[in-house]
Amino acid sequence: MTIIANPIYDAVFKFLMEDKKVAKIFLSALLKKDIIDLEMRRHEYTSMEHTRISLFRIDFSAKIREDDGSEHLVLIELQKTWLITETLRFRQYLGTQYLNKENIIEEKNEHGQRRTYGLPIISIYILGHPLGDLTEPVVYVRRRYLDYDDNPLPAPDPFIESLTHDSIIVQIPFLTGRTRNRLERLLSVFDQEYRQADSEHYLEINDEHLDDEVKCVVHRLLKAAAAPNVRRAMEIEDEILSEIEDRDTTIMMKNKEIEQKEQVIEQKEQVIEQKEQVIEQKEQVIEQKEQVIEQKEQVIEQKEQVIEQKEQVIRSMVKILCKNGTSVEEISKQLSMPVEQIKQYID
Repeated sequence: MTIIANPIYDAVFKFLMEDKKVAKIFLSALLKKDIIDLEMRRHEYTSMEHTRISLFRIDFSAKIREDDGSEHLVLIELQKTWLITETLRFRQYLGTQYLNKENIIEEKNEHGQRRTYGLPIISIYILGHPLGDLTEPVVYVRRRYLDYDDNPLPAPDPFIESLTHDSIIVQIPFLTGRTRNRLERLLSVFDQEYRQADSEHYLEINDEHLDDEVKCVVHRLLKAAAAPNVRRAMEIEDEILSEIEDRDTTIMMKNKEIEQKEQVIEQKEQVIEQKEQVIEQKEQVIEQKEQVIEQKEQVIEQKEQVIEQKEQVIRSMVKILCKNGTSVEEISKQLSMPVEQIKQYID
């Protein structure tokens, strides 16, 4: 058994990929292409003493040979994380790559005209956590050129290659026991099942039947295990991860507390809503009663108008009879009304 540094740690992974031969082997296996030349470009690796995010990014410009023998330059964007919360940061970084003027090239077409294009980008994501329902250790996302009827179109176009890209996603948790091909044998150095019982910084690898490429990677990780600065960087990453876990636990507890308070508020709002409904129903009852009262008042008013009209008719009749010389007593008999009331109409 051979003890190697655990490449899931950013410091170890950086140390591993800074070896050009190892990087060439590793990326060639991932791309399944022959890499003729490889150049490491500026990479982003903030000192772990100052960062709170375990995310390592590194870019390579590579000249690759296709199966038909053609050669071309591509930009390989390699990002690694062991945290689940970095998706947005991957996206942001990818955007900066499209905007970076260093990734622009000039070419002449068949007519001698100079054209400016962006280097084709291949993004590689090495994740210390699984995706949703995908259980394959390596997932390839590839574009296809199709017409309306889904028929394949010929060779890639520089314009389209400048605006779209392929991706490769490695899910470290699903590497366990997988050595079916060249790539899985190389990626086996990430298998966390090989971690030592007393330290997550190191893996125990059986080196009896390793091929030359894997041996080259293992040898580089042996050097990482012996490097004091790499060992210290792993310890710092552990401290930071512990801080992140504490922070996430605090956030989770606060979120739970907020959720409980929101439930209480929701219950109170429901009670208030029910009371408002009761009040609304009472107001409707009051409104209905007021409508009934208003209707009755209208009926009374109409009756009073009828009574007043009848009195006016009677008064007119009394006055006419009096003018004709009819006595009050006769009028009282004719109208069946008291004499006193007849006198009131006369007065």
